[in-house]
Amino acid sequence: MQFSEVIGQSEAIGRLLQLVEEQRVPHALMFNGPAGSGKLALALAFASYLLGERHDGHSLLTNNAATANAEAMLGKWQHPDLHFSYPVIRPKGASSDRKITSDDFAKEWRTLIGKTPYFTMDQWMTAMDAENQQAAIFEAESDALAHVLNMKSAMGGYKVSLIWLPERMNITSANKLLKLLEEPPSQTVFLLVSEEPERLLETIRSRVQRFDVHRIDTPDMEQALISRRGLDADMAQRVAHTACGNWLKAMEELDSDSENRQFFDLFVNLMRQAYMREMKGLKNWSDNVAGLGREKQRRMLTYFLHLVRENFMFNFQQPALNYMTQEEEKFSQHFARFINERNVVEMAEMLQRTHRDIGQNANAKIQFFNLALNMIILLRR
Repeated sequence: MQFSEVIGQSEAIGRLLQLVEEQRVPHALMFNGPAGSGKLALALAFASYLLGERHDGHSLLTNNAATANAEAMLGKWQHPDLHFSYPVIRPKGASSDRKITSDDFAKEWRTLIGKTPYFTMDQWMTAMDAENQQAAIFEAESDALAHVLNMKSAMGGYKVSLIWLPERMNITSANKLLKLLEEPPSQTVFLLVSEEPERLLETIRSRVQRFDVHRIDTPDMEQALISRRGLDADMAQRVAHTACGNWLKAMEELDSDSENRQFFDLFVNLMRQAYMREMKGLKNWSDNVAGLGREKQRRMLTYFLHLVRENFMFNFQQPALNYMTQEEEKFSQHFARFINERNVVEMAEMLQRTHRDIGQNANAKIQFFNLALNMIILLRR
């Protein structure tokens, strides 16, 4: 994958190229930044460059035949010196004592990143046919990684370990990764792509160089929407503003069947029934949401937090401060007055607590019914 396929991020690309030019490539980089900013795309492009992919006609490999060979393998994401680690589930029918690694879903992973390096956790879960399971990086993954990285480079250059969402490692796997970072194998570069770096062990964070990725600049997103999705200039401008530097959000707005539309309907349903104190309806709502699966429930709560913030800001009548779709904005014209300084903080804290408790496997029906009951009180303030 070439850097030219990354949406925007020219400043970040320049910093990565400078690290190589000055021979200061650290043994471990952790890409951090907001969702949809292209962290994984940058990491994939950087990994490809380290392994021989050309940029502006230049390759780190001096042999043209070796460069062409490397690019052919990278085109299929099957380079022998590129090792992927990512959250997985237990495959259907697998015995309880089977050791699960990323290789169990290598075909699905290569297919997904071959389509686009911009995707959500939900899309990855769907690719794995995960249903209600929660994905994680298990102990066996670190063992397998230690084995392959301690072997000599197959092509004589760098070995790259790209770890997507390392915060989803279980504690045993994280401790084994820590040992690898403390004593890195020869010619190995670790590229960690994290959504929630604060969940990583502090000892891991202290042994990687943080690489911050900012939101995609609005002009860059507008241009990408025009060139990649065929939007006219006016539509591209509106979508780019609403997305606020998040390419995934821009794609969701263009997708009529997007998950966020389902979340919007659930939010509207909750708020209307809470305001009307429809206890039976709220019970049905909580039972329905409890059946979505924990990963989807957490994304829904994150979306609810976003809408609470947007409705509070809507009251200030400053369009530049709002990042909503047309449908969301239409709803907010009548609803925003119910989100005010008397309830917005407590409402946000309640959603955050529910998000945390769902992540810790609390009973979903109890959590969501409690959320619904508290919303009755808060909306009346």
